[in-house]
Amino acid sequence: MEEKKFDPYQFTGVFLIALILTWMLFNNDNTQEIPESNQDSDKTSKVSDFKNSPLNIIGESVLDDDNDRLYGVFGRFMQNKKSEVQILENENLYIEIDPKGGVLKRVWLKDFKNYLDEPLNLIYENNNFFNVIFSTLDGRTLNSKDFIFTSELTAYNDKQILSLKSKISDQEFFEFIYSIDPKTYLLNFDIRSSGMSSLLNSKVNPVVEIKNRVFRNSKSINYENMYTELTYGYEDDKVDYLSATGEDEETENEVRWISFRQHFFSSIIIPKNKISEVSFSSVNLADRDDLNQRYTKDFSISFPIKYSSGNFDSEFEFYFGPSDHQILKSYDRDLESSVSLGWGIFGWINKFVFLPLFGFLSSFLPYGISIIVMTIIARLAMSPVTYKSYVSQVKMKILRPEIEQINKKFKDDAVKRQQETMSLYSQAGANPMSGCIPALIQLPVFYSLFVFFPIAFELRQKSFLWADDLSSYDVIVELPFYFPLYGDHISLFPILASIAIFIYTKMTMGQQTMPQQPGMPNMKIIMYLMPLMMLFFFNNYSSGLSLYYFISNLLTIFLMLIIKNYIIDNDKIHAQIEENKKRPKKTSGFAARLQKAMEEAEKQKKTRNRRF
Repeated sequence: MEEKKFDPYQFTGVFLIALILTWMLFNNDNTQEIPESNQDSDKTSKVSDFKNSPLNIIGESVLDDDNDRLYGVFGRFMQNKKSEVQILENENLYIEIDPKGGVLKRVWLKDFKNYLDEPLNLIYENNNFFNVIFSTLDGRTLNSKDFIFTSELTAYNDKQILSLKSKISDQEFFEFIYSIDPKTYLLNFDIRSSGMSSLLNSKVNPVVEIKNRVFRNSKSINYENMYTELTYGYEDDKVDYLSATGEDEETENEVRWISFRQHFFSSIIIPKNKISEVSFSSVNLADRDDLNQRYTKDFSISFPIKYSSGNFDSEFEFYFGPSDHQILKSYDRDLESSVSLGWGIFGWINKFVFLPLFGFLSSFLPYGISIIVMTIIARLAMSPVTYKSYVSQVKMKILRPEIEQINKKFKDDAVKRQQETMSLYSQAGANPMSGCIPALIQLPVFYSLFVFFPIAFELRQKSFLWADDLSSYDVIVELPFYFPLYGDHISLFPILASIAIFIYTKMTMGQQTMPQQPGMPNMKIIMYLMPLMMLFFFNNYSSGLSLYYFISNLLTIFLMLIIKNYIIDNDKIHAQIEENKKRPKKTSGFAARLQKAMEEAEKQKKTRNRRF
C-alpha cells in the first residue's frame, strides 16, 4: 500500500474549514427547533418525545449541546461518564475492556511470552477491535466505538459476566455482554439492545467492523509473516485464506468462523449462526520501516447483522489462544481447520500419522530428540524404497559401457540409438525410470514433514543443543550487516543439512548413467546447486526443520553405505543382467507400440530425405 505523504495545502484547507464550522456552531441558536416534515412526523415523534422529556432537563442528565445537535436523543450514548477499564480474567487470559466503545483494549495470554521475553498480547491498545455501525429513523449513522458505557461485573457459577450499557433511559439502551469461564481460551460476546425498535431504521442492517493489527512475536519477522494469514471457514466444511505475502481482499458467503492467525497464535471470531456475507482484507506490514517491524499484518473484516424484533440480538465467541491443533480441536467447532496441515494427501499424512506420532514421542522425550526419533522412523519406513532406488542405479551403472557403445555406433541416428538403448534395458531387466519412481513415492512424506515442522506449536521456544528455539532459526554468529536472501546471522543446522545433502549428491552422482545431451542443462551443476540453495533458503527457517533435513540426509547416506557394502552384490546383479540377456525377448504392449511408432517415424524421415 502506498504511503500517503503530508500535504501542507490540504492541512491548511482542513484547518480553515474547521474554523468556519466552529464559528457557525457557536453563533447558531441552540434553542432553535429542527423543522419536521409532515411525512416524517410519525417516524420522528418518538425521538422528539425523548428530546423534550423531563430526563433532558434534570441537571446531571442534560445532554451536551454538541452531542444534542449532532446525535439528538442518541447523544446520551456519548455522555461523559466516569468509568474505569474493566478486567476479565481466568487461568489463561487477562482481558481489559475500555468503557469508551466497549472494545477490547488488551488481550494477554498469561502462559506465553514473545521473543523479547515480554507478555504476549494479541490485542494491546493499537486496535479498534470491534465497532457496530447502524442507522436511526431520523437519518443518523452511529458507531458503537463512540459510545460511553457503564459497566456491571457479576459472577454466575464461576463465570464472570460483564455488562456494558449505553443508555437513553433505563428502558432504552444498547448493550455489550462479555463472559468468560475459569478454564478456557474462549470469550463469549453478545450485542443486545432494549426499547430501541421505534428509534432504529430496521430497513438498513447494522454492520460490524473488526480490525486487528497483528503483533510480531518471533525473532524472524519474515518467517513469522509467512505463516500469518487471515483464514476463514464457510459453508459446511470449506476453508479458504487471504494471501500471506501481499495485499488481498475477498468476499464470501455463509461464513462459520474467521481466524486472524499470527503463526503460533490466533484470534478467531465464531458467530452463533453463519454470517450471510463477509468482506475480508489483509495488508502486509512486515516491510514497513516506519513501524519498526513491530507488526506483521493489518486484518479487517466487515459483515451485516440482522435485527430481532427491531432490536439487536447477536451472539459471538472469540477464541484467543495458541494455534495448536489439539487445543483448537478440543472446542469442537472445526477451529483446527484454520491451521493448514497441507492439501490433499499431505494433510492426510500429517493429520493421521505425524501429529499423533510427534505428540506421542514428545510426551516422554525432549523435543529435539523427538524430531530425531521421528525422522529415523520415517527414514526406516522409506528404506525399502531407498533399496530399490539404489539397485536400479547399480543396474544402470553396469549397463553404462554398452549404452556408450550404442551412442557411438548410432550417433547420427537418434531414432535407432533410442531403439537399441530401450532394447538393451528390456533384455537386462533394467528400467531407467525406476530410480525416479522411488523418489516420487517418498515425496508425500518429505513434503508433509516440510509443512508439519513450521506449524508444530509444541516446538515454540523449546531449546535443543545450541538452538534456543526450535520454531525459529538458530544462531552461532551474528553478522554486522544484512546479506540479501541470507540474513544478518549464520545458522549451523542449515550448514550441517547442506553438507549432508552435498555428500548424498556426490554419492548419487557417482551412479549417474545418462550422458549429457547437447543443448540440455548440466544436471551435475544443478544437483550441486541444491546444497547452496538450501544453505540460503533455510538460514531464516525453523531450526527444527533444518534439524530434520540434516538427520534425514545423514540417515540416507548411512543406509546407502550399508546397502552398497553389505546388502547389494554388484557381481551378482551383473550376472543376473547377463542371464536376462540370454532369455527370449519379451516386449510389453506399450513397448511394442512405442517400437512401432519409432520405426514409422524412421521410415517417414528416410522418405523425406529421398525426396530432397
